[in-house]
Amino acid sequence: MFLSSMPFSRVGARSFIRSSSRFSFMARATCVPFAAVAAMGAAHAQNPYLDEVVVTANRTEQRMQDALADISVIDRTTIEQSGVTGVADLLARLPGVEISRNGGPGTTTSVFIRGTETRYTAVFIDGVRVDSQSTGGAPWEAIPLGMIDRIEVLRGPAAAVYGSDAIGGVVQIFTRKGQAGSHPFVAVGLGNQGTQDASAGLSGAANGWDYALSGGYERSDGFNARSDASVYGYNPDKDGFRRSSGQAKLGYQLNQQHRIQGSWMGSYLNSGYDASANQDDRNKHQMHAASLSWDADWSDQYRSTFSISDSSAVYETSPSVYRTDTGIRSYLLHNEFSLGDHRFTAALERREDRLENGAINRKRAQNALALGYGLTLGAHTVQANARYDDDSEFGGVTTGSLAYGVALSPQWKLHASAGKAFRAPTLYQRFSDYGVATLEPEKGRNVEAGVTFSQDAHWLSLTVFRNTVKNQITYSAPGPCVSTFGCYENTSKARYEGVTLAGQTRLAGVRLNGSIDWQDPKDVGTGNMLARRAKRHAQLGGEYNLAGFLLGAEMQTSSFRWDRAGSTAANNRLGGYTLWNLTASRALGDDWLLTARVNNVGDKNYEVARTYATAGRTLYVGLKWTPSK
Repeated sequence: MFLSSMPFSRVGARSFIRSSSRFSFMARATCVPFAAVAAMGAAHAQNPYLDEVVVTANRTEQRMQDALADISVIDRTTIEQSGVTGVADLLARLPGVEISRNGGPGTTTSVFIRGTETRYTAVFIDGVRVDSQSTGGAPWEAIPLGMIDRIEVLRGPAAAVYGSDAIGGVVQIFTRKGQAGSHPFVAVGLGNQGTQDASAGLSGAANGWDYALSGGYERSDGFNARSDASVYGYNPDKDGFRRSSGQAKLGYQLNQQHRIQGSWMGSYLNSGYDASANQDDRNKHQMHAASLSWDADWSDQYRSTFSISDSSAVYETSPSVYRTDTGIRSYLLHNEFSLGDHRFTAALERREDRLENGAINRKRAQNALALGYGLTLGAHTVQANARYDDDSEFGGVTTGSLAYGVALSPQWKLHASAGKAFRAPTLYQRFSDYGVATLEPEKGRNVEAGVTFSQDAHWLSLTVFRNTVKNQITYSAPGPCVSTFGCYENTSKARYEGVTLAGQTRLAGVRLNGSIDWQDPKDVGTGNMLARRAKRHAQLGGEYNLAGFLLGAEMQTSSFRWDRAGSTAANNRLGGYTLWNLTASRALGDDWLLTARVNNVGDKNYEVARTYATAGRTLYVGLKWTPSK
């Protein structure tokens, strides 16, 4: 199922690849579903996308069709049927999302939403913010996909709602929640390259209580992360990974008005990477996200949520010694008021950041007040948000957003929005040997407009955006810091602009979905493309039911990129590529689900980070038992 509204790495990477695809082919292929939508005839089935409930846009529940934001939703069924084994790989199937990785699934991974830096995406797990105060951005490779029930992705800034980090987008990850009855599951999977995984869990609800518990283990022998034997650190060993993870959620409905809940998710990842020619270099990640919350419906017009959350992300390497430990604690009081067609929100939030990294042992805090107003009056919808964040060290930042939408007919809807966003510099960027204590927050201004068509099983959207970020922090020449190698500075201004076309339809029993992105992420001062982002990328997918099997095919394609901004040397060019993937799933009776996936069917040799390899053709088969009674 495809539903859409429609750090750079910690270890430097460079690569050169040969491309066998042309973007003209990508454009022709991807436009197939859109042409089908334009020429569609009779309805086949009601589009469930319209009634999907999301919370990401404004921290309040609303139907997808009422949100004045560019949002995608991935549900558990989609995750299971996809056969994908990593969160970033799943996100890469969505409009406006690209990824970069230093080798296999367990290695350093970056996610670019609308071409923005990976640190410009705010990431939450069950409402708990996950971030790094060293590199900036979430540790995507450490987040276990098997524990996830649902993902919401908002493209575009949302700092007026969420504060720092949300310059390019927001990703909300939700783990399982108990439903009435008792529901165990067991899942196992095997693949080539020595890939194995197993998970099990139990969820349910009774007598006001609901619970969900699950645990999992994954491993893979992997492949050699380096693609070029001439580079420093090349080691021909296989760079596999092992990851163990767990999740728990417990809630109690005190009465009709009040509910309390606690949640926790944690993982431990040990993966190989190449940094020396004669030793087994390892990345080690430990991550957890935990929260306690109280939801209260005081009346039909007023409800509130109070939550305390805590997350940590520890990254270390061996046998070379490096360790960084980020902690984030947050307190949130969120209030919602309804008065006829008017909706008001008011939130008080406190965020406390901590970093331990070598000689660095620093803390800081941000206190915030966020206000929101929404109105739906006939065909017209308005949403306004304003927020003030006061940082304990560099002072205050005010952000705001304003959005308007109008339904021209039951099928056609127009929307436009403008917003400001920011990201506070990390504690490492300010207080390490490469840091500058006087760094200012990076600040963004975004404008976008879009049109959406939806009728029954058919849906189409076009979104145009421009996001300009000033005071961008880059690693520059030596000077204002202790290091003689280089320093972090507010030296750049970046612009991320583009067009996203996305849609889905059904033709002759085949459900088609696709998207194509034209974008221009660049440094305004130099005019150079930003590193590891393509000007054009797209995906096309189709699903068909045949003899009890749900069969799927996907195409992912990208034009060329530069591994480093500012260099047009041939060995800095990352060539374009096209990948084909196949999926199949089948219910075996009422209790069993069999899934299979073949990635990179053509065994394409390509790279997304220079001198780092990507997987060739891979096969994965999974079996899940979920008793229906």
